[in-house]
Amino acid sequence: MNNFTYWSPTEFVFGRNTISKTAHLLKKYNGTNVLIHYGEQFAVKSGLLNDIETLLQHHFIHYVKLGGVQPNPMDTLVYEGIELCRKENVNFILAVGGGSVIDSAKAIASGVYYASDFRNFFEGNVTINRALPVGTILTIPAAGSEGSDRMVITQKDGLLKRGTKSPFLRPVFSILDPVLSFSLPAYQTASGIADMMGHIMERYFSRTQGVEVSDRMCEGLLKAIIKESPTVLNEPENYDARANIMWAGMLAHNDICGVGREEDWATHKLEHELSALYGVTHGAGLAVMFPAWMKYVYTSGIDKFVQFAVRVWDIKETDNKNETALKGIESLKNFFSMLGLPVSLAELNIPNPDINTLIEKLAMNTGGRTGAFRQLDMEDAEAIYRIAAK
Repeated sequence: MNNFTYWSPTEFVFGRNTISKTAHLLKKYNGTNVLIHYGEQFAVKSGLLNDIETLLQHHFIHYVKLGGVQPNPMDTLVYEGIELCRKENVNFILAVGGGSVIDSAKAIASGVYYASDFRNFFEGNVTINRALPVGTILTIPAAGSEGSDRMVITQKDGLLKRGTKSPFLRPVFSILDPVLSFSLPAYQTASGIADMMGHIMERYFSRTQGVEVSDRMCEGLLKAIIKESPTVLNEPENYDARANIMWAGMLAHNDICGVGREEDWATHKLEHELSALYGVTHGAGLAVMFPAWMKYVYTSGIDKFVQFAVRVWDIKETDNKNETALKGIESLKNFFSMLGLPVSLAELNIPNPDINTLIEKLAMNTGGRTGAFRQLDMEDAEAIYRIAAK
């Protein structure tokens, strides 16, 4: 196990009717002049935004609003949010939505105190050393941004999807009410499940030795998600199933599964170029790219893939490691199909992907190499995209 420092200061308020705690939490964290940041769909149509405004008005908390966040959030709205926060002297951002809204809020929060272009944070040569505090009200279990120190934003100019991390990006509080996820469409629910599984697998497939505790945590979370997934799809208002999925999504990405081990993240980088170029749902893109990545790299660390097959998918281990590993990969692919997710680029409605452009953008993002479980160059990346296209 590698040395590590783990710091996770977010206060989680979990359960039914917990949005009633919003004003109390804002006051606790000195949120007196608040930007409410949200998408245009659920928050407005469900009445959630109105409920939050009523709470803030009742407690005399001043606020301004900025909606319009789209999936794969764009830098254009971030710029608008930064200017609004500066103009209105905002001292707290409340993100109401899923990972896209929360990431957009984090980008705004980090840009307010930075004199130059916030996109410099994504180039790796500028450190985020100050940000407005962010609180979240989660509506879509998926990205785990409600508990993480990371954000991903798409640059409209060139459609470049880039991520960064900083301790200053961790929300100070997050409200998680599983009831808010009852009305999610099945496809969005399934995509969120693939997203959280992807966050776990990026950490699980590691060459670091002596990490039995975090291995078992990864495996346990994956098995819990696998168990609860059919229930949330068939019984969308099953509270306990929704609650377990929501909590798993947070645990998948708040770094507890990754401490003391080298992480990979090649599959996410491959998918980011896909969703930036074609506008696909991130989790659905991961459902395509993960089995493709696995089929390409599994022989480079076959014992870990055998462990994945045996411990996560309950496949009986045999002397044929290759067969066992491939059964685990096929089990994952079949699970994604069972969820109603695509498992090829054709099923993702990309029958003729522009692989040259994908590789060009990936090379710009990675310097020509990515991954840790097996380091990939751009020829490797091209081969993985071609596997995904079949």
